[in-house]
Amino acid sequence: MEILNRWLLYVISYLILATTFTQFYKIATKTLTKAGALTVLLEFMAGIMILVLCPFFEMKFPTDIRIYISLGFAIVFYAITDRLNTTVRKEIEASTFSILKQISTVFMIVAGILFFREPFLWNKIVGALLIVFSNILIFYKKGKFKFDKYILLGVLSNLSFSIAMFLDVSISDNFNLPIYVAITLIVPAILIFIFDRIKISEIKTEFKNGNKKAMIITSVTWGLSIFSQLRAYQIGKVTTVAPLCALTVILNVLVGWLFLKEKDSLWKKIIAAILVIISVILIKI
Repeated sequence: MEILNRWLLYVISYLILATTFTQFYKIATKTLTKAGALTVLLEFMAGIMILVLCPFFEMKFPTDIRIYISLGFAIVFYAITDRLNTTVRKEIEASTFSILKQISTVFMIVAGILFFREPFLWNKIVGALLIVFSNILIFYKKGKFKFDKYILLGVLSNLSFSIAMFLDVSISDNFNLPIYVAITLIVPAILIFIFDRIKISEIKTEFKNGNKKAMIITSVTWGLSIFSQLRAYQIGKVTTVAPLCALTVILNVLVGWLFLKEKDSLWKKIIAAILVIISVILIKI
């Protein structure tokens, strides 16, 4: 089907799905009892649901063992990221979280220069500084910079995500894409279940006492948003796709204001979101 090979379709889908995911994840955290249990529940449901798309893509798997090793290490860091993010999402506004999340781009630029000997380009440095400044703008209130443990956890989760991304570069091309997305969701869920010592009864409690509508929508949009973004990068140009995907920042600010009534520092968030979009354009030039 030709329509399945149009990158713009996937970018538009990603913008809608990622924004919906962020907003409903915030709602889902409002009734959580144990963050780890909710993370496992949402991730596992998301991984199972995305498998319905398997028949629409070529069934393939890599034969190089090094790909599986890299993916294994990446999954560990994805698990750390997803677990930390649930706690951060509960305590920070959805619109603010969307801006904070862009810090991962800064880490990737720094790592590229320091460890991968990528050229020192001023447009990337300026873009990274704009992202840092946008976050300072958001968390600078009443004459002082508000830095609490949840912001620190958010920074650490983005560092973990950046490491995972470096380990995971281009791996998805070697798999049936829906299966790949499912692996990066279900396996981290299993790791969190084991190492966070989650009980089946705790997962059942989260689903029983939680906002079921929010949890189901979060799970559906989680897997589909990852799938849409990866597919857009596979068939589109990175320099075009990346800035367009960054529009989720401004969308989350606006939807958070309308949907979740996140009116605190609205204009600062809008300015910060615009700065993030400009920074991504600079970085990808």
